[in-house]
Amino acid sequence: MAAANPSASERIQPERADSPEVVALLAELDAYLGSLYEPEANHILSVSELLSPQVQFLVVRVDGKAVGCGAFRRMLGEPDTGNQAYVEIKRMMVSPSVRGGGLATRLLNALEAQALAEGFCSALLETGGEQREAVRLYERCGYKRRPAFGGYPDNGLSWFYEKQLRAV
Repeated sequence: MAAANPSASERIQPERADSPEVVALLAELDAYLGSLYEPEANHILSVSELLSPQVQFLVVRVDGKAVGCGAFRRMLGEPDTGNQAYVEIKRMMVSPSVRGGGLATRLLNALEAQALAEGFCSALLETGGEQREAVRLYERCGYKRRPAFGGYPDNGLSWFYEKQLRAV
């Protein structure tokens, strides 16, 4: 895959998830997930759910074009998390045409920094084992496998990860 042009203008910023350009990115992600898993195995947040005040949604733009997005959902503690509040990473996507330049890592770092600034100490996520690029990203960024959480079924398709957030 082509790496992003290092001289390109890159921005990672909060945006609404319902703009046509972002909806197109999310549709691309949904189509990819739909090619890997049955609908009941896809645990995605809809555009309307991404507009919730409990969700922080970021968009990556390169030269003004939306090429990636990611979110976290603020979650209350539950028995599976030792009753500690956490953020759940959701809807991570970087367009294949710009992969390989570190955009996904920078996006994930931005989400983690925002969560830490809000006082959250851990980030959890659910991904699918068939999403090899996502698994590599999360593991490279320090996420460790953990048991299911948040009411997700432990169906053998989902892989669950957690990272303890720390100030850098």
